[in-house]
Formats: sequence, structure tokens, C-alpha cells
Amino acid sequence: MSKMTEEPGRPPPPVPFREAFVYWLKLGFISFGGPAGQISMMHQELVEKRRWISEHRFLHALNYTMVLPGPEAQQLATYIGWLMHGVWGGIAAGVLFVLPSLFILMGLTWVYLAYGDVPAVAGVLYGIKPAVTAIVVFAACRIGSRALKNNVLRAIAVLAFIAIFALDIPFPYIVLMAAIIGYAGSHLAPDKFRAGGHHGSSSDSGGAALIDDDTAVPEHARFKWSRLIVFAAVGVFIGAAVMVLLANTWGWQGTLTQMGWFFTKAALVTFGGAYAVLPYVYQGGVEQYAWLSGTQMIDGLALGETTPGPLIMVVAFVGFVGGWTREIFGPEMLPLAGAAGACIATLFTFLPSFLFILLGGPAVEATRGDMKFTAPLTAITAAVVGVVLNLAVFFAYHVLWPDGFEGSFEWFSVLIGVAAFIALFRYKAGVVPLIGVCAVVGFVYTLLI
Repeated sequence: MSKMTEEPGRPPPPVPFREAFVYWLKLGFISFGGPAGQISMMHQELVEKRRWISEHRFLHALNYTMVLPGPEAQQLATYIGWLMHGVWGGIAAGVLFVLPSLFILMGLTWVYLAYGDVPAVAGVLYGIKPAVTAIVVFAACRIGSRALKNNVLRAIAVLAFIAIFALDIPFPYIVLMAAIIGYAGSHLAPDKFRAGGHHGSSSDSGGAALIDDDTAVPEHARFKWSRLIVFAAVGVFIGAAVMVLLANTWGWQGTLTQMGWFFTKAALVTFGGAYAVLPYVYQGGVEQYAWLSGTQMIDGLALGETTPGPLIMVVAFVGFVGGWTREIFGPEMLPLAGAAGACIATLFTFLPSFLFILLGGPAVEATRGDMKFTAPLTAITAAVVGVVLNLAVFFAYHVLWPDGFEGSFEWFSVLIGVAAFIALFRYKAGVVPLIGVCAVVGFVYTLLI
């Protein structure tokens, strides 16, 4: 294709909406590895290979999504899609990032509820989990190598890791402290907090990018009060209209109505990604509303970890099981009831994410060169590297000691994980073939033991 054959040093030609649409659809089916793996995948494809966006612009967008509640990888895709092709580009990127995961999870949840344990699925998951861990570790290495340009930023990453791993400090407080350090640093030591990927850095990824460091902000991404008011009104209207429809049909205490209200609240407290909101979802879904059991919640998390899309898609599992167990359409229509619950949970979880990007994106683009705004975001990126490392440790523990330290050690998972990391780091293996090979290896291994 032309984007792969232009002269080195020159930006690629403009990307048609159709080409971007196909990429976002593909990403929705292959975005394994949680937020760290998904961000790494987008970086490798959009910054290094296709050069649709420069390192600096990519990190600036990533910094913004890191401080928002909600799934940062999905919001990053929405932001880049919006920057390239306006509102419809952002909506396409964000929806396609989630839609394949929704249908896959609904299918798997139906199998889970209708047929119980499936040994073949367990074997596939056994091989995928260590590969996912390797992807997260690899992502931390890649992001860290670009974001941690000096010892001050490295120290922030180390402190963030200690804070979340050893001191169990919630992620929002880590983000807040990093932002304060960055703001102070913009005055005391501005050179230490300049955003990574300044002019000229695009050469590291093969040449100038389509949206390069010094590319002007497109007209649709400029801040206008009229746009902000219209987008806010449309977003609130969509959410309110669906809630009114649900309340009129099933009453305020109806299962779907309560799901809509609960997942709206959950969407606004998901600072720090899916793991930060899981206790809230567990408390509401299991203890308060009894839509599912604690064991089912754990099984749903396992499915969410090993399917494409953001991990917060576990809300679709909760919604599906809740609609199924409450038999909201009667005992003869359980799959339809589950699908309705999953769709409502997904809609109200992700609607705020689109509003955050469409409302806040223009302000973020307008402040891209202002150290008062960029220095806190640079510090936050450094802190996120430490948090991603903590996520890798969390995954590794649950993969290698699934029954805790008192249980057996999964030595074969170590072999799969190490081999996957070497394939990524040394041989630049693609994530999709890697996941496929590891799934087959896990399936065969569980058949033999």
C-alpha cells in the first residue's frame, strides 16, 4: 500500500476514512493484553509502522486519557480517530474498539451459562494468560524507554510502583501527586519535564508523521463553545432518553433501569482503569443487586482478561448474567435478556468516555505547547510506567501461582511467558499470531496433562 512505500523522511499521504475504519475494526478484534498491551499495539502500528501520528502527539493524547475516568486505551483510540477524521472518526474508532469484544463476550457468556465448564476453553486460556503477561511487560518496557528520558522521571516511575504495589495507594492519588510534581517541575526544572518526542523525534519511527509534532491543529479540533455545548447536550440527551425509556417500560426499580444508573456511576469512578473499578462493580453487582455470584464475577474477569477489547468489558458479562438470572423477558428468552443487560451495561459505561474526548480534546490540543499543562502530563506518564509494571506483577502472580503461594507453581506458564516476551522483544512478533500460538500450546498442554 502507498503508506508503506512513501520515501523515508516524508509524511505518509492523507488517510481516507475508509482505511482508518478498517484499521479500527481490525484493532477491535486483536486488542488483547489489557490497556498496556492495547496502547503498545497502537503505538507500534500508528506511530512506528503507519506513521499516522508522531510520538509526541501520541504521548500527549495518552497523558490526557490517563487522567480521565474510564478505559484509557479505548479513549486513546477515540482521541486519535477524532484528531484524524473529526467526530465521526472518533465515534468509529471508539465504537469499533468495543463492539467486537461485546459480541465475543456475549457469545462466551451464553456458552458459560448454558453449558457450564468447557475444558477446551480452559486450555486455550491457560496458554493465553502468560502471553498476556508478556505483552504487558513488553508494553511497560516500550513506553518506559520513550517516556523516562531522565532520572527525575525514572524516580517518579519507581515511586509510583512502590506506592501502588507496597503501599496500596489508590491510582487517583498517584496521578494527583504526579501532576503536582510535574506542575512544580515546570517552574523549578522545566527541562526535566518537557514532553517526550520533541521535533525531530519522528525520525526514530521512520520519518515524519501525518500528524507530526508541528502539524497545525485541524479546524474540527479547535475549541469552540458552540461545539462544546452541542456535544454535551447530545450526549446527555442520549443517556437521559434511554434511561427514561427503561424507566417507563420497567419502572425505576427494574433490572435494566438499575443497570443503566449503576453503570453510569461506575463509568465516573473508573480512575486507574478496570482493576480500580472492579471492587465497585463487585460490590454493586454481587452484594447490592445480586445480579451474579462472587464465583461468577471471578469467571467473568477471566473471560474479560483473555478476550479483545478493554478489560472493563467485564461489565458486559455482569449485565448479561444479571439479565439472564433475573429472567427479565421470561424463562423462554434468557439469551435475549442477557444480551439486553450486556448492551445496557456497555452503553452507560462507555458513553461518558466519548463525551470526555469530544468535549476535552480541543482544550488538550490548544494547550499542547504550554509547559504548565504538559509538564504535569509528562509526570503522569512516568507514573503510569510504574503502575503498568505493577499490573505485570499482578498478572504474573495470578498466572504462576493461581492458587496462591501455598499452591503449586505453574512452571509451564513461565516457559510460555518467557518465550512470548522473547518473540515480542527479539523477533518483533505480531500480537495476533503470538496469542494464537500460545492458545494452541496451552490447549495441547492441558490435553496431555
